[in-house]
Amino acid sequence: MAKLAFVFPGQGSQYVGMGKELFQTPSGERTRETAREILGSEFISLIEEGPAEELQKTVNTQPAILLVSVVAWQQLRDAGIEADYVAGHSLGEYSAHVAAGSLDFAEALRVVRSRGELMEGAVPNGEGGMAAILGLSMDLVEEACRQASGQGIVAPANYNCPGQVVISGEKRAVDRAIEEAKKLGAKRAVPLMVSGPFHSSLMEKMGEELRQVLERVLWQTPRCPVIANVDGKEVSSSERTVQALVDQVSNAVLWEQSVRHLLELGVDTFVECGPGKVLTGLVKKIAPHASLLRVEDKASLEKSLAYLKESR
Repeated sequence: MAKLAFVFPGQGSQYVGMGKELFQTPSGERTRETAREILGSEFISLIEEGPAEELQKTVNTQPAILLVSVVAWQQLRDAGIEADYVAGHSLGEYSAHVAAGSLDFAEALRVVRSRGELMEGAVPNGEGGMAAILGLSMDLVEEACRQASGQGIVAPANYNCPGQVVISGEKRAVDRAIEEAKKLGAKRAVPLMVSGPFHSSLMEKMGEELRQVLERVLWQTPRCPVIANVDGKEVSSSERTVQALVDQVSNAVLWEQSVRHLLELGVDTFVECGPGKVLTGLVKKIAPHASLLRVEDKASLEKSLAYLKESR
């Protein structure tokens, strides 16, 4: 039988005004009020009014995307739509745990705010970097990183989809890997505007600091399996969840592998819950025949609900 997966975006999908229409629903109002109580009125104003450069700071971006993603998912839940599986890209893995019932929303807000603070302070500004390598196979991107390793730490950080791998590490090594990737035939190599070398071994110390935060959380048994970034497989126990989220910050996000595993499990419909359409684009390249839906505003919600109620 065909199955349904909800997927949740990570950092980079944020924009000023995201979630505006969904906040006007009953569950959206309640969830926004919870976020206001925990993170303050200024945090809500930042999402709704900006400025954009302040919203783009990791410490603000992470809880903001979590909030909007959870509100988007709640619209589906309120309509009686349940997922067979959930998955999220990096930060989105926390939204997935909220949707699965393994993590309380209020607690998730506090955790991702702490995660953002730890990530911002993990590596001195300017010492690390990330870049998207486009039009090159996984193997050749890995080879480019190996050839650049004499300049420092650099490795794949996100296996996003065929022909799109993000690398991360020490800035000098990332710059060299870009050069090597171009020599190996990359169509483009684009440095990313990020505040650190996320999903690289440079974040290991920060991961252990995050562990202390995660071990204080009261984790519940998920209602449906959550797919972990670190290995593309299901997590169910609290111990494995904590370890997967700790490992995630210093290891590559296996997004392509996660989507392929969901396809093997029988998923044929993916709903991206949250701002933007980054994951919809990635899944389309991995699984061109899958049904792809989004919930970001009123129009996309209505379209997705109409499809889901007709097809299920």
